[in-house]
Amino acid sequence: MADKKQTTPHRLELPHMRNIGVMAHIDAGKTTVTERILYYTGRVYRIGDVDDGTTTMDWMVQEQERGITITAAATTCQWKKHHINIIDTPGHIDFTVEVERSLRVLDGAVAVFCAVGGVEPQSETVWRQADKYDIPRIAFVNKMDRTGADFFRTVEMMEERLGTNAIPVQLPIGSAEQFTGIVDLISMKGQIWNVSAASGRDGSLIQETDIPQEMEEMVHEYRERMLESIADSDEELLLKYLDGAEISPEEIKTGLRNGVVTGKIVPVLCGTALKNKGVQPLLDGIVSYLPAPTDVPPVAGFHPKTEEVEVREANENDPFCALAFKITTDPHVGKLTYLRVYSGVLKKGDTLYNSKTGKHERIGRLMQMHANKREELDAVYAGDIAAAIGLKDLSTGDTLCDPKEHIILETMVFPLPVMAVAVEPRTQSDIDKLNLALSKLAEEDPTFKVHQDPETGQTLLSGMGELHLEIIVDRLVREFNVSANVGNPEVAYRETILDAVTSVGRFVRQSGGRGQFGHVVIEVEPLEKGTGFEFIDGTKGGVIPQEYIPAVQKGIENAMNTGVLAGYPVVDVSVKLVDGSHHAVDSSEMAFSIAGSMAFKDAMKRATPTLLEPIMDVEVIVPDEYLGKVIGDLNARRAQIRETEVQGKSRIQVIRTDVPLSEMFGYVKTLRSLTQGRANYSMEFSHYNQVPTSVMEDLISSAKR
Repeated sequence: MADKKQTTPHRLELPHMRNIGVMAHIDAGKTTVTERILYYTGRVYRIGDVDDGTTTMDWMVQEQERGITITAAATTCQWKKHHINIIDTPGHIDFTVEVERSLRVLDGAVAVFCAVGGVEPQSETVWRQADKYDIPRIAFVNKMDRTGADFFRTVEMMEERLGTNAIPVQLPIGSAEQFTGIVDLISMKGQIWNVSAASGRDGSLIQETDIPQEMEEMVHEYRERMLESIADSDEELLLKYLDGAEISPEEIKTGLRNGVVTGKIVPVLCGTALKNKGVQPLLDGIVSYLPAPTDVPPVAGFHPKTEEVEVREANENDPFCALAFKITTDPHVGKLTYLRVYSGVLKKGDTLYNSKTGKHERIGRLMQMHANKREELDAVYAGDIAAAIGLKDLSTGDTLCDPKEHIILETMVFPLPVMAVAVEPRTQSDIDKLNLALSKLAEEDPTFKVHQDPETGQTLLSGMGELHLEIIVDRLVREFNVSANVGNPEVAYRETILDAVTSVGRFVRQSGGRGQFGHVVIEVEPLEKGTGFEFIDGTKGGVIPQEYIPAVQKGIENAMNTGVLAGYPVVDVSVKLVDGSHHAVDSSEMAFSIAGSMAFKDAMKRATPTLLEPIMDVEVIVPDEYLGKVIGDLNARRAQIRETEVQGKSRIQVIRTDVPLSEMFGYVKTLRSLTQGRANYSMEFSHYNQVPTSVMEDLISSAKR
């Protein structure tokens, strides 16, 4: 992948800049939309195809093989004297982190919907993510040429499921095979396409016509609806509208833009990107309605020492401030850090301050990214998105600023992993390579975690779902040449007791010469959950010399590592050493350690031992219509539901519940199946609880086998 030298200055007029993301449910066609945008803006000269694996933005081998977007790819293009930075985001829920960190730094978004599927599960997820960051949006109803396409049903679903004010600014002329064009509600003209894939980049093959007679009534109805919406968000236009005065196309566009920027309106356009229909009007909509960096509020943070609020305006004169929102490992240049520059100017060779680590970082090179291609830059300015080479001690979400003007921006919060697999290298030579590869992948992806279970010894990979972890393992093999075996993780059970008992441990061995003698009496009783272990020396009169007391404790702790039921560690017990005896010659630390171990094992057998299992604090976010199914499935998993509540204005329910970890394996697949992929969940460890008798019997018999 060769670097290109940027020949033109990269200084941009902020009002003519757009930083946008393209977001959608998987297979809604957003990568195809992005591909057509790049073609019609002249950024590429060959139209790629998702099915053929030839698109510009899906450059990873795994993306080309599966025909899906896995990682967010950035690019840039020009349209009607406007500079547009685009991030094409994944549509699969397993890669939701790519959407999250992209939306965090963008000023606007294009939400793509399939005209057949309408508002699909991941459409809701990415919409909620955009709501979280107050991202202004426009919508594009794609695939109008498909059988079953229904523009109006999709608009209704946007209003019902997303709770948004979806305002069509175009109406389709026909649908499916009869989809031939659109009616523009602003100009009140029809537009018919006669597009070939190899020409018409400037929109010259769009033929303007009158409104079809059979659509006139519908067109006037939807135009009135559009005018009412923009009048509600603009007082001046409201007066003109109420007076019945003519509102010009320019005033309508200004009103729509104001409504979009304030989040009150989502203009809806339509087309079919695969057949090259509707892309140029969509580009017009991007530059007309979505905000420039100067249209959104200035970025705010706080000073790392004084904690006073700091604000940075989107201009070159304010101190430099940028957010590192994505890190990748490039085989040619090493660590590549994607930056959103909020203020100031950054030149290659500059030294910046990392507000999170307190360290200084020197910029080696600056790059304008075009998927996996790079163009070298001399400088980047406020409002732009670029990549930097040479930053070492940096994580996703860190703030880079002027060394003399410190600021920390709000960092990004990522969802917790919901699924884990165990991995082990196939050969001894793969151990170091595996550890290095996993550390690099974890640095790139904040939702991918690696840790070693201290009890089972397994290396566990945690991620957002089966596909996420499948891609990770595939990258280990292809990119890092590491062979590994993958299996299910083990549940870390514990053992404890329910009753208090007194036990004696006596270790005597005589085999000629000096023997071994240790004798202890202990009282063992259960402790409260989560207390752990307590050892008390209650001996009197020196029945056991003080130098042997630690050995008794050590022997008991060693015995606790392997319980009597199924060999799991013992927790939540109190042991009080109350009596014993010693021999002046034969006693030793080893003898008392063994005696302590014997006494504890005997006590465990007689104190009604039981198993404990890890209980997870689970939060499920599910549309209201699937609540019953999800709760029924959770009950079958021995869940203890604590509460349910409605989230915001949408019909989304939040279930908070405690569920045994052993019951959560494979839950992500079941949940998506029950809810058509419209629900998601997170979980974290909460506490240990007693295992039911029926489950405990199976675990004990399995351990014995």
